[in-house]
Amino acid sequence: MKKQTKAIRTQTKKTHFREHSTPLFLTSSFTFESAEQGKALFEETEEGNIYSRFSNPTVQEFVDKVCLLEDCEDGVATATGMAAVFASMAALLKSGDHIVACRALFGSAHQVITQILSKWGITYTYLDADASESDWEAAVQPNTRMVYLETPSNPGLDLVDLAMIGRICKKHNLIFNVDNCFASPALQNPVEFGADLIVHSATKYMDGQGRVLGGIVVGKKEYIKELRFFCRQTGPSMSPFNAWVLSKSLETLHLRMEKHASNALKLATALEKHSDVKKVKYPFLESHPQYNLAKRQMSAGGAIVTIELEGGFERVAGFMDALEIASLSSNLGDTRTIVTNPYTTTHAKLKPDEKLALGITEGLIRISVGLEDVEDLIEDFTNAVEVSVKSDILE
Repeated sequence: MKKQTKAIRTQTKKTHFREHSTPLFLTSSFTFESAEQGKALFEETEEGNIYSRFSNPTVQEFVDKVCLLEDCEDGVATATGMAAVFASMAALLKSGDHIVACRALFGSAHQVITQILSKWGITYTYLDADASESDWEAAVQPNTRMVYLETPSNPGLDLVDLAMIGRICKKHNLIFNVDNCFASPALQNPVEFGADLIVHSATKYMDGQGRVLGGIVVGKKEYIKELRFFCRQTGPSMSPFNAWVLSKSLETLHLRMEKHASNALKLATALEKHSDVKKVKYPFLESHPQYNLAKRQMSAGGAIVTIELEGGFERVAGFMDALEIASLSSNLGDTRTIVTNPYTTTHAKLKPDEKLALGITEGLIRISVGLEDVEDLIEDFTNAVEVSVKSDILE
C-alpha cells in the first residue's frame, strides 16, 4: 500500500463492538486476567498493556502510523516535541560523549545541547548548514556518538545534505538523528538517506489544526529500545486523547501538506517580487541558496516561508499589526496562517551573536502558511507590507 493509504487504514484492532472509527482508550491502567499474567507482563515474557505511562492502544496506533509513514521499525510517543528531542539525546548519550550538530536549530534544542547536556559532561561541536563534507568529517572526534540536525531548519530554512551526513555516520558508526518536523513524512523521509532516528513535534503538521501537543521518535529498534526504557522511567508520556487526535489527523496529512506547500510557494513567489520586501526565503524558490539540494531530498518545499523587512522591530510590528487574516503566534503548522518574529519570540533566549550566526535579524518574519485561499493571503501580506512602509515613512 502507498503511504497515504497506510495512514488511513492503519487502526487499533476492532473490539467486540465492531466500531468503524478507532476507539479512544482513555484509561490510566489495565487489568490482568490473573496474577500469573501480571507477573508475565512485568517480566516482559508476555506482551500487553499495564499502565498508560508505559503503553496504551491509542498511543500505539499513532506510533504505528508514523513508523509506516517514515519507514521505521519502531517508535516512542511523548507529551511534547521537545520531550521527543530531549529523549532522543538523553537516552543514548552519556557523560564523556560528544555530539555534532548543525548550528541552525530551534531555540529549545539549542538550549538542551548547550545548557543541559553540557552539565552532564556531554560536549558538542556546531557546524553551519552549508558546511562541506570535509568540515563535517573533521568535526567527528573519537568520542563522538551522535549527529543531530534539522532540515529545513527553524526558522532560517537552512538545509543539510542528508545523503552526505548519512555517509559520514555510517563510516564512523554514529547515530544519525534528524528532526523532520518542518517537512513532515509527507514531503521527506530521512531514513532513505541513512537516518537512524527521526524526531517530530507532532504538535505541528501531524496535528495540523493547533489543538494538541505531542512528540514522537521513530527509528531503529536497537535505539528505540533504549528510548522506551528512558521514557518509561522518566514519564514524558503522550496522553491517549492527544494520540487519538493525532492519529486521526495523520489520515489527511498528505492532502494538507500538498496544499500547504502549494500556497507557500505562491505566496513566496509573490512576496519575492515586492520591492519593499528585502529578502524572501523558501526551499523551492530558485533563489534559495540550497534549491538544488531541496529538490533532491524533498518532494515539495513545505509550509514555512521567511521574509525580511528593513527597519528593525518597529517595521516588523507595523507589518504584523496590519495583517487581517494571519494570526500572531509563536506556533506553526496550523490550517490557519501564522506569523511570528523569531528574534523576539522563539529564539529570544539566544545571544545576539548566536542570532546573527543563524541569520535571525530583528526584521525576520517566519510565516507558517495555512490552507486559506492563497489569493486572500497574497492580498493580506502585500497590503501589510505597504501599510508598514507608509507608517515607517510617516514616522
